[in-house]
Amino acid sequence: MTQRLTPTAALLLVIPPLMWSGNAVVGRMVAPVISPMTLNLLRWAIAFLILLPLASRVLRANSGLWPQWKRFALLSLFSIGGYNALLYLALNTSTAINVTLVGASTPVWMLLIGRLLFKAPVSRKQLLGAVLSIGGVLLVLGRGDWQVITHLRLVPGDVYVLLASIGWAAYSWLLAHPTPESEDIRSDWSTFLMGQIVFGLGWSLAFTSGEWLLTPAHIDWSLGLAAALAFIALGPAVIAYGTWGAGVSRAGPAVAGFFINLTPLFTAVLSSIFLGEAPKLYHALAFVLIVSGIVLSSRK
Repeated sequence: MTQRLTPTAALLLVIPPLMWSGNAVVGRMVAPVISPMTLNLLRWAIAFLILLPLASRVLRANSGLWPQWKRFALLSLFSIGGYNALLYLALNTSTAINVTLVGASTPVWMLLIGRLLFKAPVSRKQLLGAVLSIGGVLLVLGRGDWQVITHLRLVPGDVYVLLASIGWAAYSWLLAHPTPESEDIRSDWSTFLMGQIVFGLGWSLAFTSGEWLLTPAHIDWSLGLAAALAFIALGPAVIAYGTWGAGVSRAGPAVAGFFINLTPLFTAVLSSIFLGEAPKLYHALAFVLIVSGIVLSSRK
């Protein structure tokens, strides 16, 4: 298939960042009524049930998933088990806008991890782009006051989302270096996601058990919480993964990568509507710096 940005491809690529921004906003909304690890476990348990009719074949004993269990366990730790749990944990102490803006620093960590672990070359443009993106992240962390940076005190949520971003960068590099044995599973987005969910549920269950044993974990059931769980399982998980895969196949990964940076913009709009967290001037400046850095570092 020829890869180009058609209107259909653009629509497919806009859906995932909209869903992911919704995930951050909904996660912030339900933070008072459910513990973060428990929220992550329930989200992926529901996603597992949704995907089961489409991808049950990957669970069979003769599936290629089980010989690759170590790789999929690692992939799921950095994504389903770790990234999403840290994201929900971050939303307990940081705003949805801050979380997605700091998360937009992921390409910077991808450069660093690629250089250190995979010996990937880093160009001058990429270095300059990284500096711009880091500047945007520091602007968010300093809440718009550069003097705050000199005696910066991070809220726990900022630290959690930084760790999540580093983990996602490692996850992305693992995806970029697949093993030949995993190609059959990767050829179908539903089986590939299901393979990660299976092991991700194991990580999530372990983290949730620790949450209930070591912290004042809680869950206050209501129709609102049930609706939130249904949304984050169906939208940001299943639909976002499916449309992202279809969009990337049409437009190519290089073009698709820029659409991820719509997430903070959508989050700012949704946060203003549903959370009353109106974006400030420094959010806009940070967004410009982060996107400028990513665009610059990605140019040929």
